[in-house]
Amino acid sequence: MAVQVGRIPMETVATALGTSGAAARRVVAFARYSRDGGFAVLRANLRFTAFMAAGSVAGAVLGGLLRGVFPDLVLIPVLAVILLDSEVRLARHD
Repeated sequence: MAVQVGRIPMETVATALGTSGAAARRVVAFARYSRDGGFAVLRANLRFTAFMAAGSVAGAVLGGLLRGVFPDLVLIPVLAVILLDSEVRLARHD
């Protein structure tokens, strides 16, 4: 049974909400990094930057692989908690 919001499938709604949240985080992070000179720090620490980028790619691949192993009823709440934690940490950052 497919869950829908009106005539829109829930997967579409979840994707749109996730994308809008990610876009907001990117804008805030970019503004803070620009203001604080963070990009200069990343350029000065290219090994660290490469390590973090590799971790992001590995996490994305692992997440995609886990989608077929665990049901969406498990993965979506876990992802929601991770994203909420990220939002709270970003909001508290000075």
